[in-house]
Amino acid sequence: MPGENLSRDEARERAALLSVDGYEVSLDVRSALGALEGDGPRTFRSVTTVRFSCAEPGASSFADLIAPSVTAVSLNGRDLDPGEVFDGTRVLLEDLAADNELVVDARCAYSRTGEGLHRFVDPEDGEVYLYTQYEPADARRVYANFEQPDLKAPHRFEVRAPEEWTVWSNGAGERADGVWRFAETEPISTYITCVVAGPYHYVTDSYERTLPDGTRLEIPLGAMCRKGLAPHFDADDVFLVTKQGLDFFHDHFDYPYPFGKYDQAFVPEYNLGAMENPGMVTFREEYIFRGKVTQASYEARATTILHEMAHMWFGDLVTMEWWDDLWLKESFADFMGTFSLVGATRFTDGWITFANRRKAWAYRADQLPSTHPVTADIRDLQDAKLNFDGITYAKGASVLKQLVAYVGQDAFLEGARRYFKRHAYGNTRLGDLLSVLEETSGRDMAAWSRSWLQTAGVDSLTPQVLLTAEGTVDELAVVQEAAESHPELRPHRVAVGLYRRTPRGTLERYARAEADVDGPRTVVSALAGAEAPELVLVNDDDLTYCKIRFDATSLATLREHLGSLTDPLARALCWSALWNLTRDALLPAREFVALVLRFAGRETDIGVLQMLHSWADSALVQYTAPERREECGRLLSEGALRELRSAEPGSEHQLAWARFFAATASGGDALRLLRELLDGTEKIDGLEVDQEVRWAFLTPLAAHGEADEEALAAELARDDTASGRRHQVRCLAARPSAEVKARAWEAVVESDELSNALVEATIDGFAQPSQRELLAPYAEKYFAAVERVWEERSIQIGMDVVRGLFPALRDSPETLAATDTWLAAHEDAAPALRRLVLEARDDLARALRGQACDAAATGG
Repeated sequence: MPGENLSRDEARERAALLSVDGYEVSLDVRSALGALEGDGPRTFRSVTTVRFSCAEPGASSFADLIAPSVTAVSLNGRDLDPGEVFDGTRVLLEDLAADNELVVDARCAYSRTGEGLHRFVDPEDGEVYLYTQYEPADARRVYANFEQPDLKAPHRFEVRAPEEWTVWSNGAGERADGVWRFAETEPISTYITCVVAGPYHYVTDSYERTLPDGTRLEIPLGAMCRKGLAPHFDADDVFLVTKQGLDFFHDHFDYPYPFGKYDQAFVPEYNLGAMENPGMVTFREEYIFRGKVTQASYEARATTILHEMAHMWFGDLVTMEWWDDLWLKESFADFMGTFSLVGATRFTDGWITFANRRKAWAYRADQLPSTHPVTADIRDLQDAKLNFDGITYAKGASVLKQLVAYVGQDAFLEGARRYFKRHAYGNTRLGDLLSVLEETSGRDMAAWSRSWLQTAGVDSLTPQVLLTAEGTVDELAVVQEAAESHPELRPHRVAVGLYRRTPRGTLERYARAEADVDGPRTVVSALAGAEAPELVLVNDDDLTYCKIRFDATSLATLREHLGSLTDPLARALCWSALWNLTRDALLPAREFVALVLRFAGRETDIGVLQMLHSWADSALVQYTAPERREECGRLLSEGALRELRSAEPGSEHQLAWARFFAATASGGDALRLLRELLDGTEKIDGLEVDQEVRWAFLTPLAAHGEADEEALAAELARDDTASGRRHQVRCLAARPSAEVKARAWEAVVESDELSNALVEATIDGFAQPSQRELLAPYAEKYFAAVERVWEERSIQIGMDVVRGLFPALRDSPETLAATDTWLAAHEDAAPALRRLVLEARDDLARALRGQACDAAATGG
């Protein structure tokens, strides 16, 4: 039988044949404690009883299970030989009856990669913590099932666990006779079932509201983390945002939260941001802050909480039929996360973050060779795993923001309400959503869908301004262009803003007009006769999804007066546009860096400032001409220190500049200051060098040979926690030594001993921009090893290695040629692997074009 990688065709065939009545799953995780016996993986017992019907009695099918061994299988009371029916990934089911009962007794393996039932040992106190993570298809690593989203069924879990542990699942649970038993769920897909177990620190609260029919809705709330993080856990703020979100979604969705309780677990070594398991949402524990962070971090956590909450309706209550329509849940949740953030919480500038950060993710993904329509062609589970990307999330959310402008907010929300009621506990496709939106808006959704959901690529919008002899606007047009690879020109609802400097020197908008841009050139007649602008912003207020371009006058204005723009969203849009120009090799990297040095210190929005720091670092590492890197790095380091010293003491801006200074430090004076700040011989007024900041300072010291193994061991002794271990591993791998690099490579590529979190930390440390020559030998090694790693390791680890160890820092035509040679020689490699290598190749080619642009600029 085919193996682990379920195809869409197989799933469709199975869905036509089977319907599932329910699961009973019994897990025994007492084996999580104690010494490991034998040479194999640590395992737990999993007994699954699944009742299902078959439309064609006598037909054959299969159940999914990835397990080291199966003890027993019975089908309709008939014992089957596990050696004959189980091949390591599937259980063969022959001669099915109209109504069936399958019982599978298996030994499943605990995970160290964050896929399936993950087991984590806290180095601080030796406690063991478990949690599950399944999407898209890892529930089969924990219990036998039919692993596809359209075979929904009620689930009933019971778990035997160590006496001192607490266990949680999707439904409410109670312990009796040493067994935790959980209430049966509503019909849900297997990938959103969940179990969390261990000595977690657990805090409770409750949410109540009166529904329109007068009944009282009560939702028990819980939040949990490892005991070692309890002193840092601000559960009150988590509950505040949770309640604000529940208020918002009940006000707008007209469908009461359907899953009983609402627990939220912050778990270790988590691969994702979060997962929307109904009643039992899981988050990466990095959302619990061990030190001082900026408001951007709290905003990001709040957005994630609300994103996952939106999934309770979009994704859990109503689920896509297959992963082709993954966007039906992820795009909506991404949009609703920010929509509710702005509408319900203290983070009222959330659309600025969306424009600046989320859409940057989308723009990058939409220009890769792997770009795809929002509604994607997902052939199998490996395709599905890679499509949790900037298109499915951020572009889809951007398109929905455009849709709201197109049909109106009221029609959009009424469509959502009808969608929930019509398809509750069912599965849907694109057409199901379009039909309700046509009902509520009266618009032709098919044409809109063809342009925005069923084609790939991002358009560019550029203003053209013709002036009269008197200096007023004679004609203002918007020119739309598309890439040759994806030539679709789309209809855009845009706002065009005109800006001039005031007598006070500020750059402010004095005219605005909305227009429907369609085709290669659209005249915005409403702006004729306006005073001549110094800046034209063609996607003002960020209504559409496009790359903003500037005319020559506007670009000259930004070079001199970007910091004078008073509107924070307009500033964010201009910064984003300038970054896109840099990535597209239309603006030399040196110019972008100069703009950051000149104007970033005046940026009031902390999230935008931190994004500028990230972009400036990327401009230095990727797009600056090699002969200018040292000078450019020095200028960034000096500029960061200047802003650090002038920032308000104790402010979040001071903290952001401190971290950026550390990231850019390379010269002796800068490294010396970091060392003095660490040992306390130097202080900057108001700057608290807490433990997280200490590790941020140690990373560049280690990378430049200024912090050796002994110093890093001493720092770990100060912070012997799970977080401290990850930081130490990163710093150890960052040291500038051939022996260090060889050990790091061996640990990640040739061994599977490291957990997912330590693989990530090692890769992060390994690839240091200041060590390009030291890393040169690993380009050839990468291409020799990458296919083997993909075949032998889990898909999550495979993705981390393929992306993280690609020789991007060996940025030369020779590396580009080596990549092309590998691709030509491996046309039959797994499509998901080829996609990752193609994406890395595209990033490298873009970097080389950017470097050529920078070298060709004046003074190059």
